[in-house]
Amino acid sequence: MAYSIDAKDYFKSKLYTGNGSTNAITGVGFQPDWTWVKNRTDGSTNHLVTDAVRAATKCLFPNLTNAEVTESNALQSFDSDGFTLGSDSSVNTNAKNWVSWNWKANGAGSADSSGSASNVTVSANTTAGFSIVTATMQNVKTVPHGLGAVPDVIIGKGRDYATAWKIGAGDILGGWNQNLALQSDAGLVNDDRFFYPSSVAPTATLFSSDQSAWGLGGSATETMVYYCFKQITGFSKFGKYSGNSSGSDGAFIYTGFKPSLIIGKYIGANYDWWMLDTARNPSNVANLKLYPNASAGDASGVVLDMYSNGFKMYDGNQQFGENGSEYFFMAFAEAPLVGTNDIPANAK
Repeated sequence: MAYSIDAKDYFKSKLYTGNGSTNAITGVGFQPDWTWVKNRTDGSTNHLVTDAVRAATKCLFPNLTNAEVTESNALQSFDSDGFTLGSDSSVNTNAKNWVSWNWKANGAGSADSSGSASNVTVSANTTAGFSIVTATMQNVKTVPHGLGAVPDVIIGKGRDYATAWKIGAGDILGGWNQNLALQSDAGLVNDDRFFYPSSVAPTATLFSSDQSAWGLGGSATETMVYYCFKQITGFSKFGKYSGNSSGSDGAFIYTGFKPSLIIGKYIGANYDWWMLDTARNPSNVANLKLYPNASAGDASGVVLDMYSNGFKMYDGNQQFGENGSEYFFMAFAEAPLVGTNDIPANAK
């Protein structure tokens, strides 16, 4: 018996072609609450993310530290089966190939005063283990995340000023004091202020963060957005793997589902993040990749195979699978391969 969660109701990789005008993208299968888009054709277009809590027209750029901007002609609305784009070249250059990654939270969310942060809005989907949180931060504050369980991954970004994108992943990365920067090829950094101030780890209801970590001194305030994830059997898998430099017999990473999207990073320095999905790579070997920390378009080169129960590395270099090196990953399902009792089913 298949696991109860149907991945396609909560995550979808969707390709589209730009038209330089109003462009209604359909076929996502649900109304997304977090959409990430990238021009695949050109190497000079930034990654762009927007969400239903901040509003569709509020744009941030994963490969940049830039503050949030309002762009009325970029992503204009989240719709019942996708989203509508305006004419802006950041999302809809005519005749160019684009990819979007779409997650379902809980719409625009609702106010939550259960932590010490102010102006908090939480849009949480506990079935999918995903929430979007906005909050006004000053010094050390506690922030509700709405997941009902301790998050496995938190991604944070300041909206008002130029700040890093920071990713914490608890024990996966060796503790909540360890973090990676999404906009950078830098390696793991030890700084407890982001998600572990005063040695206070996230709980099933709250996480703590120190505003000073985001580059603002004194008593300045900063409006933040956080994307929080809890691993859900049959839908998402977050972890770390070790490479073996064995080419076509590289490391196999069990997920319990066929991945739709994999985001990965060597936890050392000087190597880019990478993203592979089944929309751009419908068959093995998956070789079209994008780099979340760079504006480059699709790059080709054998990387990995996606199977019904996980993925296997084909590239044994430092960026993807060198012997003894460690890699952080986030994977989201196209189709589950587990039973309702969490016992793995047979691979197809």
